[in-house]
Amino acid sequence: MSNLFTPPSKITIASRESLLAMWQANFIREKLRELYPQTEINILGMTTQGDQILDVSLSKIGGKGLFIKELEQALEDGRADIAVHSMKDVPMNMPSGFMLAAIAEREDPRDAFVSNKYTHPDELPAGSVVGTSSLRRESQLRARYPHLQVQSLRGNVQTRLRKLDEGQFTAIILAAAGLKRLELTYRISSILEPEISLPAVGQGALGIECRNDRADLALLMQPLHHVETAYCVEAERAMSRVLGGSCQVPLGGFAEITDDVLTLRGFVANPDGTNMISDQLNGKPEAGVALGQQLAESLKKQGADEILAALAQPHD
Repeated sequence: MSNLFTPPSKITIASRESLLAMWQANFIREKLRELYPQTEINILGMTTQGDQILDVSLSKIGGKGLFIKELEQALEDGRADIAVHSMKDVPMNMPSGFMLAAIAEREDPRDAFVSNKYTHPDELPAGSVVGTSSLRRESQLRARYPHLQVQSLRGNVQTRLRKLDEGQFTAIILAAAGLKRLELTYRISSILEPEISLPAVGQGALGIECRNDRADLALLMQPLHHVETAYCVEAERAMSRVLGGSCQVPLGGFAEITDDVLTLRGFVANPDGTNMISDQLNGKPEAGVALGQQLAESLKKQGADEILAALAQPHD
């Protein structure tokens, strides 16, 4: 590789300032330091709109793209070279002028059930209050456990755990990956299998973004690109893209590869958990994008179109 180019003397990584985001940026920084020991690698911490607006559900304020706009501005004006994101926060259509240079190996993609009293949602008594930040989790909880109360829960991992510990919630649902990365595995009461809570598209995977005109950086990031993770995440994102997936839509998508077969599962539902439409397809990993598009069309034919159209209507 060193015959092809000389790594730059300095690389700056743009990141949100939350503990989890900084862990992710540091993780990528250490990987890059191993690869390019002569390069100085810094992190530019930033507060995004998504971090500042905590009293309103993401689905009402424009979705997860709010977490990355400021980081892209830093790439645009040259303050940073790359940005590190949770793939589940990356909009399905990359903004013009930017590209994903690499998708790093995935951590546990599943959801985690966290409670100080109960080990699994099956044990929760009627009326228990469960906190979650996403319509995807909310719809699946309401469908499976109609006797529970589901309430919105925003904030970083530490804030959500504090609200649980203060007694505002009986239990909360978080991404297992975030808890594991922050060495909070001991807080996990149980891991929710995809049959109970199908993960979000891209959950547990990290994406490295750069400007389209920085082919040199894309080349530098290639050793961090994990092909199997990318096949899965690209299949999930292809499905979500066709369905117009966003924070406003209760939608899940999860792909995994076993014995060179990619299995992709997806669902769309009403926020209250009614009319849940789910399906799955198998295919070759390298055909993941086509598989995702195919699964989306299948869900639409089964009625997802009506759900999506209803959710797109303006509500007071």
